Amino acid sequence: MATAPRPRTSTREPEEIARRLTAWLGTRLPGAAAVDVRVPESNGMSSETLLFDIEHPEPPVRACALRLAADPSAYTIFPVYDMPRQYRTMRLAAELAGIPVPRVLWLEEDPGPLGAPFFVMERVAGRVPPDVMPYTYEGNWLHAATDAERARLEEASIGIIARLHDGVPAAAAEFLALPGEGSPLRRHVTAQRAFYAWVVAGLAPSPLIERAFDRLEELWPRDEGEAVLNWGDARIGNIIYDGFEPAAVLDWEMAALAPREVDLGWTVYLHRFFQDLTVSFGQPGLPTFLRRDRIEESYARRTGHTPRDMDFYTLYAALRHAVVMLRVAYRQAHFGEVAVPADPDTLILHHDSLRAMVQGSYWRDLE
Repeated sequence: MATAPRPRTSTREPEEIARRLTAWLGTRLPGAAAVDVRVPESNGMSSETLLFDIEHPEPPVRACALRLAADPSAYTIFPVYDMPRQYRTMRLAAELAGIPVPRVLWLEEDPGPLGAPFFVMERVAGRVPPDVMPYTYEGNWLHAATDAERARLEEASIGIIARLHDGVPAAAAEFLALPGEGSPLRRHVTAQRAFYAWVVAGLAPSPLIERAFDRLEELWPRDEGEAVLNWGDARIGNIIYDGFEPAAVLDWEMAALAPREVDLGWTVYLHRFFQDLTVSFGQPGLPTFLRRDRIEESYARRTGHTPRDMDFYTLYAALRHAVVMLRVAYRQAHFGEVAVPADPDTLILHHDSLRAMVQGSYWRDLE
């Protein structure tokens, strides 16, 4: 979910997982074996992914991907990994909104077979905009594309978000409502505060993150609008493309009922994160790609809803990303991979842009 140093330490043994996966698969598809079990080079920041093929005379699919809840003993990035919730969300997005998600095959809620709950889905062929090094850097397929090709990908990707928001009735996604009191947005922010408190429990807090939470209160929208099914991790790095068209939408663990702008703010800011990082290293990046104004215009044209209070929502996205990055850094320190500096804010790779958003100068300086 970023170019922060990825959590690389794992407490799981690949060979043992492969053996146990083969045993489990035989209970779901008698006579089947899991072969060529491997971990992809670009594994996720939280849930783990395994790739494997099914060896069977009549498999439902041949190439599979498995999403496994993070090992609870491995200083996880998130406190809870609800695999049934992800599985149900993917099916809902496909069935009601026509979102191209991988075909989900099996859900295993029992942690016994692999040590944690998981689900299995069809593996979709295609290409993904890279995170490391990010697609805004030279030397990858998206950077090498023409402006027209990137514009096509941009439009199609915003179309995915629009279809999801418009296509799934809120009542059908009620299981994604966050607990607590107040509006869906209030509950969403409250959950982020709780997540932050969990991250810093017994450790140095981040003054910058805490100032960002205070700034959110000052910018709070007067009209939050309706709550819709939010993808949660709405960015092009979580889409597999066939050419420049979305073939599969991935990573639904942060899905929730929230205002439309929660997804849009995340889409806008996560691209800005990569673009700012690229510029800081002396490259131009992709300055005309995924611009905030173009995202807002495209979304409004498709849905009839003009995004509102985007300064609030982009700040919220940068804040949420900062909390995750702080957890990643503290995880690395736990495993002896980095030392914790005197100023914990420096563990947040985008601390300068987050500070500028808190001060209200970030978007102004881009004009």
